[in-house]
This record gives sequence, structure tokens and C-alpha cells, in this order.
Amino acid sequence: MKKNNLKAWLYLLPAILFLGVFMVYPLIDVCVYSVEENYNFASQSFTGIGAGNFRYVLSDPYFVQALKNTFIIVAITVPLSTGFALLISLGLSSIKALRNTFQTVYFLPYVTNTLAVGLVFMILFKKTAYTDGMVNLLINKFGGASVDFIEGPYWAKMFVMCFYTVWVVMPFKILILTSALASVNQDYYKAAKVDGATSGRIFRKITLPMISPTVFYLIITGFIGAFKAYSDEVALFGTNLNAAGMNTIVGYVYDMLYGDSGGYPSYAAAAALILFAIVFTITYINLTFSKNKVQYM
Repeated sequence: MKKNNLKAWLYLLPAILFLGVFMVYPLIDVCVYSVEENYNFASQSFTGIGAGNFRYVLSDPYFVQALKNTFIIVAITVPLSTGFALLISLGLSSIKALRNTFQTVYFLPYVTNTLAVGLVFMILFKKTAYTDGMVNLLINKFGGASVDFIEGPYWAKMFVMCFYTVWVVMPFKILILTSALASVNQDYYKAAKVDGATSGRIFRKITLPMISPTVFYLIITGFIGAFKAYSDEVALFGTNLNAAGMNTIVGYVYDMLYGDSGGYPSYAAAAALILFAIVFTITYINLTFSKNKVQYM
């Protein structure tokens, strides 16, 4: 038995070393940086230990704006993308002809480069000296006034941001939900039809409970992914997200490390731990709520 245990630990050793070097050590390093006040990157020195970095970050208007943007993106995109993906998946599951073709079409945005999709959205929404953009042309056709969705008012930029995020993340959710719907035992549907159940009742009492673990998985990963948003914003508004008023928490961390005003790893570490605390809290709440809502077969 001891020999087998030794073999098992030897097999696990490469993975343990990998996790230790690339996950555990960086996490400890972030925690250490976050409490080192007035840290000087050049001299690798600091003046004391405390919560000063957290106070600075929480009072920084750029971080407050990034926090606001992130929460808006999370609150809008996660429910919308999950809901639309579920509706489309139900539609795909109900058709026979060209199902695989439609699944491929809906999955294309997921495998397309993020920056390429962002460039397309800029062409659709951005006003230039030569054109107001295709979307504004449609708005004008119906009697509306042109809006600069890329460099204009905050609500317009947030609309494009949320629209873009939903567009990018929805294909993956469609793929997962379509697979979940295909795995539901058809005998349940046959029995419900014999009993005269309506389509709405079948969805509420059979389909949704049977795929609830998948829906819950997509909601949790959607929350985490939305809180880590950064590349989508860069694709639409460029690298100077603070000037555009569209920065996110991850973008703020990056700016503190490598931006024009960077070189402050202590502030970046504090912001990263605040993000971790937010994501952990929301995930814990979702896990607690799901105990009575998610049905594992």
C-alpha cells in the first residue's frame, strides 16, 4: 500500500510543481504586494505593512468607474446571453433539416478572433468623417438622429459594449445548451404529451429541471468571465480605456502594472484581490441559491 501511495505521489508531482510555481506562488506574491505600502518598484522597498493600498484603490475614481462598468456588463450580459442562448438552443433542437448547418453558423463568432469582431463592430457603429456607420444609417432611415456609439455618450458606448459581449459569448452557450437538450430522455416528453401537457408546462416541469445543472454552470462561468472582461473593451475603444470611460477592473489592474501610469504592483495586487473577493462572494451566493433549484440526476 505504501509503495502504491509513493507511486501516486510521483505521478502527481509534475502537476503539483506546476500548480505551485504558476498558481500558488503568484497568489501568495499578490497577497504580499497588496499590503506593502508605498512600494517602490525600482528599489524593491516599501515603508510599511497595512491596508493603505486598498484604501487608495477604493478611493481612486478610475477604479470606481471600472467597478461600475464591470458590474453593468455583468448584470446585463450574463442574463441576456444565457436567455437568448436557451431560446436559440430550443429552436435548434426542434428542427431536423440543416440543424448542423445552423449550429455551425451560430458557433462562428466564438472561433473568430476577438479583435476582428471588434473591428467589424467599429465599422457598424463608429461615426467617421466619411460615414455615420451602418447602424446610424438605419436609425436615420426610421427618422432618428445619428449617435456616436464609440466616442459618444456613455449610454451609447455601454450599449455597444454589452451588445458585443453578448454576441461573443452566446455561441459557446448555444453549443453547450444544445448538447444538454439533446441528452434529455425523450420518454419524459412522450409521457407528458400522453397526459396532455402544454409546451410551456413541459418546458417548466421537464426541460428546465433536466438541464438546470448546465444552465447553472453557464451562469457561474458567465459571471466569472464577465468580471474578467478586458480584451472586448480594447477591441472596441482602444487601449486608453480610462479616457473613454470604459475601463474594467482587469483593465485597471493592467494599467497599474504596464500602463502609462503603471509601475504600481501594490495597487494592482490590491485591485486584483478586491476582484477576487467580489467573484468569490457572488459565486458563493449562486452556489447557495442553487442547492434548492438545480436538480442533479
